[in-house]
Amino acid sequence: MKPVRLDKFLADSGVGTRSQVKTLLRKGLVTVNGEPVKKPEQKISPDRDLVVCQGRQLTYTEFFYYMLNKPAGYVSATDDNTAPTVLSLLKDAPGKELFPVGRLDKDTEGLLLITNDGALAHHLLSPRHHVDKTYLVRAAGAVTDSDLRKLEAGVDIGEKAPTLPAKARLLSSDLCPVKGAEPAVSSLVELTIHEGKFHQVKRMFQAIGKPVTHLRRVSMGSLVLDEALAPGAFRPLTKDEISELHEL
Repeated sequence: MKPVRLDKFLADSGVGTRSQVKTLLRKGLVTVNGEPVKKPEQKISPDRDLVVCQGRQLTYTEFFYYMLNKPAGYVSATDDNTAPTVLSLLKDAPGKELFPVGRLDKDTEGLLLITNDGALAHHLLSPRHHVDKTYLVRAAGAVTDSDLRKLEAGVDIGEKAPTLPAKARLLSSDLCPVKGAEPAVSSLVELTIHEGKFHQVKRMFQAIGKPVTHLRRVSMGSLVLDEALAPGAFRPLTKDEISELHEL
């Protein structure tokens, strides 16, 4: 692990803000390998040096990874003036400079990766890598075999080229009660795409005449939504989950 400034190490370890850390250093409350250190700019090796603050041994974590079961009503951004952001659901989570990897629409639910690992995020979102994203799509109308073939072949959503080939599987097609009207047909489709165009899934189903009424992402690459997570809940990724994402 590359050397880091001592004040950054302390702040990232949850000791406090940079200004609070500098106060602790000035008071001689931080030792490195048993020796008091007062200079915030001193470089240390997080994997080799022993850092103790006020009697507590510290460990350094550079990157943080969380799985969030995003509920509807939250925007996938770090800041927004019109609606709460997904980061507001992780306000007590350790980690600096967290951000959502990609975007789910405000009304879309399900799996969202939150991290501060920019390199991994870039890799997962890069069009060159074609990372699979799987959704459960509730669509109005009876989705036919012909519709599934169109989704899989690629459809025109108003861009220069059709969508890339996808995987589509009809899970159910049911009559759903509609208040004050005749029951309407509704279909549940599992759709796997490899792109991340704006409102892509909704636009794909609009193109086949079966508008989306509910959308939930259940996987991204090797990462699968933990069904034990209630909407709005999150948990850290396991070591295996992190390793598998880096191997994609």
